[in-house]
Amino acid sequence: MAGYMRSPYAAEIEHALANTATSELLTLPFLQPDQVGDSGAAYSLSKRGNALRVQAQAVAWGKRGARINCISPGIILTPPARDEMSGPNSEGYRRMIETSAAGRVGTPDEVAETAAFLLGRQAAFITGADLLMDGGVIAALRTGELSLTAPAES
Repeated sequence: MAGYMRSPYAAEIEHALANTATSELLTLPFLQPDQVGDSGAAYSLSKRGNALRVQAQAVAWGKRGARINCISPGIILTPPARDEMSGPNSEGYRRMIETSAAGRVGTPDEVAETAAFLLGRQAAFITGADLLMDGGVIAALRTGELSLTAPAES
């Protein structure tokens, strides 16, 4: 879901992320270390780039008879996620979970079942899509129910 957390990027940046040859991505001015920002910004930018590249390649893959999609999972209960949720950002994770529409984390099985659906006949008309499966965290951000900044101490 990180690709959805930051404000939309300018059209020219999204176009470059989607269409620049992989071997040339690191030459783009906005991807230089002094331009990207912190590691969270870099992570979000990379995830947004993944989704844009899938969308940009859907037509080419369609001509080959194939579909191409991606999944943007939210907080999925894996061992690394457990470590993150007990680390220095634990309060932020707790707020995301509590504020989300689902009110819980996802499971690896849910991600696997979603991937199986996208590969199946029922999803034959889905291509070039990024399926956001985050339990409603991004919805909470967009509606103002959740803020990425820490709450002020009283």
